Amino acid sequence: MPSLVKIFQKHKALIAFITVGDPTLAQTEKLVLALEKAGADVIELGIPFSDPLADGPVIQAAHLRALKNNISLSQVFKLVAKLRKKTQIPLCFMLSYNLVIQYGEEQFYIDCGKYGVDGVIVPDLPAEETTVTSNQLPVNRILLVAPTSSDERIKLAAENSAGFVYLISTTGITGKRSQLSVELPGLVSCVKRFTSLPVAVGFGISTPAQAAEAAKYADGVIVGSAIVDLIGKKKYGAAVKLVAAMRKAIDKGAS
Repeated sequence: MPSLVKIFQKHKALIAFITVGDPTLAQTEKLVLALEKAGADVIELGIPFSDPLADGPVIQAAHLRALKNNISLSQVFKLVAKLRKKTQIPLCFMLSYNLVIQYGEEQFYIDCGKYGVDGVIVPDLPAEETTVTSNQLPVNRILLVAPTSSDERIKLAAENSAGFVYLISTTGITGKRSQLSVELPGLVSCVKRFTSLPVAVGFGISTPAQAAEAAKYADGVIVGSAIVDLIGKKKYGAAVKLVAAMRKAIDKGAS
């Protein structure tokens, strides 16, 4: 299993989220390649679901648009296979546990390894309910830590994660916010007490300045709604330029 940890070793990682099939599978393929060229280190592929947990209206709308195209998990694996002929950028799935169950959990993880998926994020699978340890999987399983998580739960999530730990920067749903939480530095420090894994911060990061600010404290920055919003408006070039501007801001802040 190739570890995602190495991505964080060269510089602060920029992780870009897009919804698969919004607006089409062909456009998703083009966007993955364009976002990599713009400076994204990891692409998080949101798998369409009718009731995505914790997602705000922007990403919910993207899921609904993709579902109209009847996007299935089997099609997403085929997309990954096509992408692997053109790029080796790390790809992470973000999906509901219901989709994993419907596909067949054992077969799902086998196929992740077979097709070249690097990481899996299942927001509605609590660390307490994970029955298989991370080192038994052919893919990095990434668990989420919320600002309200107890020390016990942070420790459990960190112990059951591989690749990195996903820190939710603020309570509530995904979406653009005017400013980052003032508690972010403390939250990152808290998670790092329990793990040597990189910590990537997501939820609410929507501008280059916010990305640079978050990267001061965390090892990586996850950007979703701001990109998905532009894609929903068919402003694909603007979405790519936003990622390029975030990459530049993060690197400038680290220099």
